[in-house]
Amino acid sequence: MNNSSNEDEEIISWFEDIAFKAACVQTQTLHQILEQNFGVEYLKKWLGDLKIQDMEPCALESLYTSLVPLVSHADLEPYIQRIADGDQSPLLTQEPITTLSLSSGTTNGRPKYVPFTHHSAQSTLQIFRLSAAFRSRAFPIRPGGRILEFIYSSKQFQTRGGLTAGTATTHYYASEEYEIKQKTTRAFTCSPPEVISGGDYSQSTYCHLLLGLIYSEQVEFVASTFAYSIVQAFTAFEELWEEICEDIKKGTLSDRITSPKMREAVLGCLSPNPLLGFKIEEKCRELKGLNWLCVIPKLWPNCKYVYSIMTGSMQPYLRKLMHYSGDLALISADYGSTESWIGVNVDPASSPEKATFTVIPTFSYFEFIPLYRLQQKHNCLAVDDFLEVEPVPLAQVKVGQEYEVVLTTFTGLYRCRLGDVVQVSGFYGETPKLTFICRRKLILTINIDKNTERDLQVAVERGSRPLSKTKIELVDFTSHASVTHQPGHYIIYWEIKGEGEEDILAECCREIDVSFVDYGYIVSRKSNSIGPLELCIVENGTFKKILDYFISNGAAMGQFKTPRCTSNPDLLNILDHCTTRRFRSTAYSSCRKF
Repeated sequence: MNNSSNEDEEIISWFEDIAFKAACVQTQTLHQILEQNFGVEYLKKWLGDLKIQDMEPCALESLYTSLVPLVSHADLEPYIQRIADGDQSPLLTQEPITTLSLSSGTTNGRPKYVPFTHHSAQSTLQIFRLSAAFRSRAFPIRPGGRILEFIYSSKQFQTRGGLTAGTATTHYYASEEYEIKQKTTRAFTCSPPEVISGGDYSQSTYCHLLLGLIYSEQVEFVASTFAYSIVQAFTAFEELWEEICEDIKKGTLSDRITSPKMREAVLGCLSPNPLLGFKIEEKCRELKGLNWLCVIPKLWPNCKYVYSIMTGSMQPYLRKLMHYSGDLALISADYGSTESWIGVNVDPASSPEKATFTVIPTFSYFEFIPLYRLQQKHNCLAVDDFLEVEPVPLAQVKVGQEYEVVLTTFTGLYRCRLGDVVQVSGFYGETPKLTFICRRKLILTINIDKNTERDLQVAVERGSRPLSKTKIELVDFTSHASVTHQPGHYIIYWEIKGEGEEDILAECCREIDVSFVDYGYIVSRKSNSIGPLELCIVENGTFKKILDYFISNGAAMGQFKTPRCTSNPDLLNILDHCTTRRFRSTAYSSCRKF
């Protein structure tokens, strides 16, 4: 057994040890968090001058959950803002916070600050190693191989108080832990740091693809933070392949790469290779005729799998990812948030649709609020209609039950509701295996209707089924709850590839409308207190313009998620300006174009 295999078995053994005594480990984890942060302003507000150090862990756990309230990020925001503004007193942690992470901001409309500490980088390195060990059991890779990673840093900036702020991935790529990973990992990324941190995602994507093909025989797997990034990269490749092949043949670099540091780093990896360039060019001509079906295994013959976050808001990209990946395994990456890593995928051979995430009990203190769906007429259920009860600790959750996740972290978040709805699908020892269900936040509501991102995804998936009769492909989508005119109505924006026939798109419009099963929506549609659903077809490249809008406003490509619902006036202006056709639905009847 080689050193890598030994290291894999060591970290899996560590995980199994803590997983099979998770209840005890969780109690100790909470005690450690509170002991490290004893006396901070936020805890003193609820615990007073309680001598945490002198208390038994079990007694402290009971007292903590009875005295410290459940909160949302908004409740902690005033403390985090004081830190960002330069308040150096121990507000949330005893360890000075010098770095703040930014959430993507594409879900809620604006990014939020989350403290980032040495523990954040350490836990990231640890879960990456653990995840890689489980993947290596199912899909062994060659030591010294390479990874085609579509990863991107964004610019860091200084807050008013002088703290470094940026995305969590940016902080990690700049950390000592990432350098350790690059030096000790079994396979290495194809791209140098100058490409990852280039600052222009289009230039970085071109270089990722170019270098990936230079090392095509060595690539063991393809990866990104989110599935969207891989789909975006290969969509770009469909337009860039001829230029990339010329660079491979001649050992040159396209003039589109204007970053001096990126040019220098990439040119240092290149030398003329006409044989490889012509070989790839020939394959690309064949693949173009097949609409790029199986492009990844065809161009990277030793690739074992594709690895990325594929759950939640990334599910709509699975079909396109499968198209590019052919028979390669699609492995859903681990479950985490800007606030904390949560669970590891210990069953990488499972399909993304069946992916579960096993909670790591040392990363944070976890609680779970049981969510009981309220029965409504005709058994139509709104995902947000829940009867809540008191949260339970990690080891007391029940298989089949749905919960909202609550975190107490080493970085100063105390009993913070994450907003994620998960279902317990089983146990690994004493620690639960979670299936991600949805974000709890409502995104479409006008009257008494309540629809989440998951409800929208289901409606769009069902509504797009008529496209299977054609060669039309749904590229991306978003929505808007319009109240400009009464009654208000839902607008669904679709970008499609191919010429959409009028009757097929009209059928899609109708199917989307009847696929919202929320009772409040159905009643409101029947009473005309919500108007007919509108399907808007936008021109090709519209969602690229939305991506560019977010990037130009400071978002990071590596954390970008297409907003599934928007009320942002700038985005609505882009969408409406790019709309080429509109359809309106008459519920359970026909649709008409107008």
